[in-house]
Amino acid sequence: MNVPLLIARRYFFSKKKRNIISIISNISMVGVAVGTMALIIVLSVFNGLEDLVRSLYGKSDPDLVITAVQGKSFELSPALLAKLRATAGVRLVTEVIEDNALLQYHDRQMVVKMKGVSDNYHLQSNIDSAIVDGSHQLHRDGLDYALVGAGVQHELSITLDNRFSPMRLLYPRNTGRKTLSMNPETAFNEQNILAGGVFLIEQHIDDSYIFVPLEFAQNLLRYGNRRTALEVKAKPGRDISDVKDALKRQLGRGFKVLDSDEQHVSLLKAIKVEKMFVFITFAFILLIASINIFFSLSMLVIDKRKDIAVLMAVGASSRTIRNIFLLEGAIVAQVGAVTGLVLGVGICWLQQTFHIVSMGMATSVVDSYPVKMQLSDIVLTGIAIVVITISVSIRPALNAASLDLRENL
Repeated sequence: MNVPLLIARRYFFSKKKRNIISIISNISMVGVAVGTMALIIVLSVFNGLEDLVRSLYGKSDPDLVITAVQGKSFELSPALLAKLRATAGVRLVTEVIEDNALLQYHDRQMVVKMKGVSDNYHLQSNIDSAIVDGSHQLHRDGLDYALVGAGVQHELSITLDNRFSPMRLLYPRNTGRKTLSMNPETAFNEQNILAGGVFLIEQHIDDSYIFVPLEFAQNLLRYGNRRTALEVKAKPGRDISDVKDALKRQLGRGFKVLDSDEQHVSLLKAIKVEKMFVFITFAFILLIASINIFFSLSMLVIDKRKDIAVLMAVGASSRTIRNIFLLEGAIVAQVGAVTGLVLGVGICWLQQTFHIVSMGMATSVVDSYPVKMQLSDIVLTGIAIVVITISVSIRPALNAASLDLRENL
């Protein structure tokens, strides 16, 4: 029989002689419940935002991207390309040349991200499913075509397949000088291309990107056999991390192989850092709410002086007395934590199922706040509550164990 637990439960369920102790205990439980509920909900929202970011960029991200460790481009030989295509687990390798360029159409112009891709790009990214107007083909009837983002088309009022007024792309010419020539004819490389399709993927991409044939970008930028990246599509059913490790062994230390999360490491890291600071903030609020447990236990020790004296008289040790009040604080915190946990999980489930709280914006990418519950958050919250409970309960428990109660016998 666990005597300290038995007595602690009796103290918790019995009516206190001094009503103020009961009121403070109830306030403690409510505070812990509200803090636990808020912590679960906020952490679940951050998990949902993290998944939303992955889903948005996952529509256009390749499984793996190969880039140079130093510099923005690297030399690609046919032998290296063949070696990569023969790597276990690799289904497709797409060559990429990407850089900023000036896009002109009629009397309008803007700086865009020009991405030159090889002909198999539509198999890599499923860009054909994102086309809202025109065709995804980069070559038709012997002509080169570009795919423009919906935001770029809107900004420049671009007409598709307008052979009388094609788009013009300009890129600074590398003359070896530190200053740019003031003569446009000698300062820029320029080429014309027709707009063949409009894509709608994600706002950041739609507002700044155009896709062109690899040879077009190669000629405009004077890149020759150099590439800025290689995009790799893994075979179905293959573990991405295994394919990544195999490519690293093939390429050596001069290249980086990035998976989907590493391609947006800054954004995902920012979300994780914000989640960590929110957890610390709410844990501190939970600590403040739990201070009432300290006061209720301190008053309970005073109220139960005679009971403590009797227990000591019949042979109870200081450790037993201490454990009684530690367990009393634990029961108060546990009841509040379980209540808050049930409420938090219930509210998150309702949001996931019925989308009760909307984003409130017509232009948002999702209609309601994204929520995702994780077992690790529940475990972390439980650990925080245990630490906080011990912190606020230990002092009253030690005071109870060290009381000199001979006068009460």
